[in-house]
Amino acid sequence: MIILKRPIITEKSMKLAQMGLYVFEVDKNATKPMIAKKVAEKFNVNVLGVRVINIKGKEKSQKRVRKVYETGGFKKALVQVSKGQQIAIFETPKEEAVVTTAGDEPIQIKEKKNILGRTKVKIEKGAVGAAPTTQRKVITGK
Repeated sequence: MIILKRPIITEKSMKLAQMGLYVFEVDKNATKPMIAKKVAEKFNVNVLGVRVINIKGKEKSQKRVRKVYETGGFKKALVQVSKGQQIAIFETPKEEAVVTTAGDEPIQIKEKKNILGRTKVKIEKGAVGAAPTTQRKVITGK
């Protein structure tokens, strides 16, 4: 029996991963000790606790046929590992962008979030004498 089906990677699960909680989709018949043992073996971590959530399937309708069908539910496990240990699947690489002008001068890039959660990227002059066109604000996202 396959106990760990796949990791669930969403924004919420990535925030939980920073606190040491990792989210997996597991087999419906898997128990907490089975899940803990499998995660400990597979990722070489010490498991402190396992929480299990049964997600019920949703009813959906087909427009043309006018029939209702139910999607299959699944079981989700939140696995807590000891402090200082990490599971590599959930770690995000930190990328740094290096922008240069036509004169090969480096420019600093600063990111800020506004009230609505949109990202603003501010490009500033890196050195004295950079072209005036390099000072601008670019708004990404909606």
